[in-house]
Amino acid sequence: MQTHITTTPFGRRPMTLGLMAKQVAAKSMPQGAKVEKWKTFHAIRDAKEPLGATDRALAILNALLSFHPESELTSEGELIVWPSNEQLTARANGMSPATLRRHLACLVDCGLIIRRDSPNGKRFARKGRGGQIEQAYGFDLSPIVARAEEFAELAEAVQAEKRAYKAVRERLTLLRRDIVKMIDAGIEEGVPGNWDLMTRTYQEIMSKLPRTAPRQVLEDICEDLELLWVEVHETLESFAKSENMSANESHSERHIQNSKPDSISESEQGSRKENEASGTAEENGNLWSLPKRELPLGIVLDACKGWRDLAKDGEIRNWRDFLAAAEVGRVMLGVSPSAWREACEVLGDKHATITLATIYQRADQINSPGGYLRSLTDKAREGKFSAWPMIMALLNAKLEADKAAAQASSQTQQPPESREGGFEVSDALRQSMKKWNS
Repeated sequence: MQTHITTTPFGRRPMTLGLMAKQVAAKSMPQGAKVEKWKTFHAIRDAKEPLGATDRALAILNALLSFHPESELTSEGELIVWPSNEQLTARANGMSPATLRRHLACLVDCGLIIRRDSPNGKRFARKGRGGQIEQAYGFDLSPIVARAEEFAELAEAVQAEKRAYKAVRERLTLLRRDIVKMIDAGIEEGVPGNWDLMTRTYQEIMSKLPRTAPRQVLEDICEDLELLWVEVHETLESFAKSENMSANESHSERHIQNSKPDSISESEQGSRKENEASGTAEENGNLWSLPKRELPLGIVLDACKGWRDLAKDGEIRNWRDFLAAAEVGRVMLGVSPSAWREACEVLGDKHATITLATIYQRADQINSPGGYLRSLTDKAREGKFSAWPMIMALLNAKLEADKAAAQASSQTQQPPESREGGFEVSDALRQSMKKWNS
């Protein structure tokens, strides 16, 4: 029969309220509780980080559990084991005595075991006449039974965190691969777009990635990459769709021209008269030949380079930044709030802003930007206006300027290698324009 259950450690080891709290928790195990010791040990091993246990401490706990003869630990059974330091060292793969003592203290601090020290600090068990243990001094394993559910929940949380971390790492890898390859494809295929800005944005985002990053940091970086991915993908997708639609429509137009050449000629003459009256011949002439499709942001920025100066920090990364600059542009052009509100209602915020950006780009050629915007709004209300021809006109003007600059440079016999990429950029833009206008 046990005479007394010790609660304080032997020797110079002090008694603390933390140790008392762990002993109280060990006593709170439900009546008849039963756990599989190795299954619970595996849960403790998975949850070692939140528990604060070390690898070597778990090696010692594994050894202590091996001294318990049963495969199950029960609240009604004997839960104290009393191996000597020599026996523990042998089962802990020859761990030194100092290391053994340090990691035993770690198991006590983590609340995984409780010391039940004898009066002289030795570990032993006193048996009765029938061979039953009456008093045992050593390490009490009751916390493992009392906290088995807690260990299982911690292990599940750790595994869930590992799965989430793995998923976000995979997402990061896929986003990086997609963005880099799509930007390379856009540059190589000559797709109109602000690829330099997209590349810089990607580099800025990736510069925030540390060598070892927690999951939350990776998720924040993935969110930034997702926005960039949408912009890059939208630019390429719009270009691919427009090529297919342009090919189909050009085939239909050739068929119509072959069947009714006179009617086409009459419509061209009629539109020419209207264009001469309105002063927008090139824009309205291209209105009917262009498909109804969305303008990619990269093309708009190429055509309206001055619009960047109105954006915050001079950078436009997405449509939100593009639309935000409209209020500044409206004030600078002298467009009244009522004219701007009417344009947004008829054209929509995006197309109204694109139209305003083209007017801003040609501000030196327009006497009354507000009146011009109202005129375009009225035409849009009648279905006779699209922002596409205005953007195409600006891009064509840019091509002609680049071509003239290239010819002037060739006349001075300046080698192409000495120019800062001007000829090559113009050539790429020219190829893109041919695709868009084909």
